[in-house]
Amino acid sequence: MVFGNCGVLQEMRSGKGYVEMTSIDAETSQDIAEAIMARGGRYLEAQVHGSKQEAEEGTLVVLAAGEKSLFDDSHTCFQAMGKSTFYLGEVGNACKMNLVVNVMMGAMLAGLAEGMALADRAGLQQKDVLEVLDLSSMASNIVGDKGKAIIEGAFSTSFPLQHMQKDLRLALELGDQLEQPLPLTATTNEMFKHAKRLGYGEHDVSAVYIRSRF
Repeated sequence: MVFGNCGVLQEMRSGKGYVEMTSIDAETSQDIAEAIMARGGRYLEAQVHGSKQEAEEGTLVVLAAGEKSLFDDSHTCFQAMGKSTFYLGEVGNACKMNLVVNVMMGAMLAGLAEGMALADRAGLQQKDVLEVLDLSSMASNIVGDKGKAIIEGAFSTSFPLQHMQKDLRLALELGDQLEQPLPLTATTNEMFKHAKRLGYGEHDVSAVYIRSRF
């Protein structure tokens, strides 16, 4: 969308701005920013965090970084699509924040999937597990929603599994750059990667349960 004969860079000039809203890594975002600014334009990365339903309801969380004036100019648009917007400073910070959040969510979903698989193998009712979780400090919308999807075996897509796996991979690359060990993330990535190989890449992230179940 940016580079090439039909990319937006061809029409970029002083006074224009470009907001990158796809989930990319910080280095790619920096490359785009440099190209945009070299032509006199303004650049902002705006990562969105949330599900398909939250997008439809306009309750996403927007994570932005880059040119502050472009963030201010775009703020009303972000308000229309999200319940909260964060400006995180220099280019790359929003990408990194999105990866950090998805590392945590991915590990939590992998743990939920393994726990539900263990409960089933041990002869426990999975609905009882969810009821216990709902009354504990682990109660949350995502545990309830994904747990219900696991029980029903209905993995209609809210957040595609392949997108989660991509973010886990990008997080591992960031960890390598920073020499930050991420052993749990590496294991989680393998679980999602296996589920993707089994054909569940376009299904919801809760389909990682398939990897745990069989």
